[in-house]
Amino acid sequence: MNAGIADRRRIIYYSGATSRTHQTVPPTLARRCSVARPGRKTRLAFLFGFAALLALRIGEVRAQDSAMLDERVTQESVGETICRPGYADTVAPPFDQLMAHKDRMLAARGIDADNGPAFALDRRVPIVLGGSPNAPANLDLLPWAGHQGERRKARAAVMLKRCVCEGKLSLAEAQAAIVGNWSVVYSGFSQTSCDVSRLDVATGDSNGRGDSRDSAP
Repeated sequence: MNAGIADRRRIIYYSGATSRTHQTVPPTLARRCSVARPGRKTRLAFLFGFAALLALRIGEVRAQDSAMLDERVTQESVGETICRPGYADTVAPPFDQLMAHKDRMLAARGIDADNGPAFALDRRVPIVLGGSPNAPANLDLLPWAGHQGERRKARAAVMLKRCVCEGKLSLAEAQAAIVGNWSVVYSGFSQTSCDVSRLDVATGDSNGRGDSRDSAP
């Protein structure tokens, strides 16, 4: 009989301990195990994503001012520099000098000279957006054709220049756009709008008013 009572006590003890164990599980633990829903901070991050990306690109350009940009071109001087007709021609180095530099870059990258005509000597920041005409850090090679090609980039630079000269876009914003993913800017740019944050707007080719003579040298 005593053994039976002891057994019942053990059963009651273990069942009570089990109940207490379940009761002490914090309710927040169960919530942590469930699938988390996007919070307010996540939604705000998406909302301001484009603005943050543009700010980062502006910072990248400013950090390389001395290497890539022409110190003569500032926000205050755009009227006398890049917005003045024919400005790029007055500051560009001689053609032969540029071609010699292109040949050296082709050789350094192992590109056969016979394939050289397919590539353009590109300026990461074009002269028409305040880029240095001859600084090595501002010079690169790009294929002429394709979505990432020089012809497309030149048109994007002309569109950005138009916005700067019309006061709809700051010089720093235009430089950041051309240094960043400029092909996306080109695809989403509108001839009548200078909002570079609306990169998902599909538009066709656009030529800046009165800027067709410029080729983003």
